[in-house]
Amino acid sequence: MANTLQAKKRIRRNDKRAEINGARMSRIRSFVKKVETACTEGDKQAAEIALKHAQPELARGVARGVLHKNTASRKLSRLTKRVAAI
Repeated sequence: MANTLQAKKRIRRNDKRAEINGARMSRIRSFVKKVETACTEGDKQAAEIALKHAQPELARGVARGVLHKNTASRKLSRLTKRVAAI
């Protein structure tokens, strides 16, 4: 258990940040899932639109420090390939 005031504050802050970052990751996953669902259904137009919406979300995740830039780049590359393959 934390004894000092700064350790207690750090615990409070970490809990708050974890909640915010969890929400951000959930949002990113939702956008990626929309692209994957459209690809599975074979709807190219919907997949392209979903990809255009997912791209800035992934970039925002990198900017906010939730995702590593290479992870976002890899996900975007793979999604783009899947959409192009339809």
